[in-house]
Amino acid sequence: MDLQLRHLRALVAVVEAGTFTDAATDLNTSQAAVSRSVAALEEALGVRLLQRTTRHVSLTGTGAQVLAGARRVLDEVAHLHRIAEQSRTELRVGYAWAAMGKHTRRLQRAWAGLRPGIPLVFVHTNSVTAGLSEGAAEIAVIRRPLDDPRFATARIGAEARFAAVSTENPLARRRTLRVGDLARYTVAIDARTGTTTLDLWEPGPAPAMVRRTHGVDEWLTLIAANQAVGVTSEATANQNPRPGVAYRRLRQVPPIPVWLAWWRDDPPALLDDLIRLSQAAYGGSQAPVEPEQE
Repeated sequence: MDLQLRHLRALVAVVEAGTFTDAATDLNTSQAAVSRSVAALEEALGVRLLQRTTRHVSLTGTGAQVLAGARRVLDEVAHLHRIAEQSRTELRVGYAWAAMGKHTRRLQRAWAGLRPGIPLVFVHTNSVTAGLSEGAAEIAVIRRPLDDPRFATARIGAEARFAAVSTENPLARRRTLRVGDLARYTVAIDARTGTTTLDLWEPGPAPAMVRRTHGVDEWLTLIAANQAVGVTSEATANQNPRPGVAYRRLRQVPPIPVWLAWWRDDPPALLDDLIRLSQAAYGGSQAPVEPEQE
């Protein structure tokens, strides 16, 4: 006989209630049904889990171990149900460094007007897919090419690049900068989820030194301490102000494209609405899906 979730629920209920009768009441079923479920679980596993007397029920040594595993399984199943329920009651948008910067509130207001019963929730996940692979979000804001056939993307806009320097750095006294101005400093780069590569300095000299970081908080902490400088999108500058850090717009550098990404075989029900409103927030329309993702 195959092990089933109702068998695990019966075991947990009997142990927690103390008797088969009380467990049946908790599960809203009959005492006989609870007894059959526990017996079926013991048969499926091939071991005795409970010691039964007319007045008392207790776990065997193996039963105690199985009980712990049963509770973990049931907790995980409950978690899966919560995930599914969230997907019906809210739309979660993941991001690694910044949501949509200055466009975030504009988008949220537009979304609330269009879909007042379904909150648009932004979720920070410092991963390449900004929460998609981890199941933390149904849609993700992406600022670097996502070369993974599992996902489709739609470009929603572009953002200017900004330098981030310590307020103690002489560069903070300038209104705008060029990437060449940063080359003599240590540059903090997050190669996993950031948007900056050494290609940005070509054909000029590369930075004097590169410091690898692992997320926006570590990146900002280094810069605030005047131990490095950095380059990022304007969304980071808008969403992550930090005492000791000055953001300055970079001249003569290409903008950063911004995409929404989602599971190709499981697009969210309200995807088209979010793409349209996001493009409007950025001030223009884009092709719905990037050609290379087809």
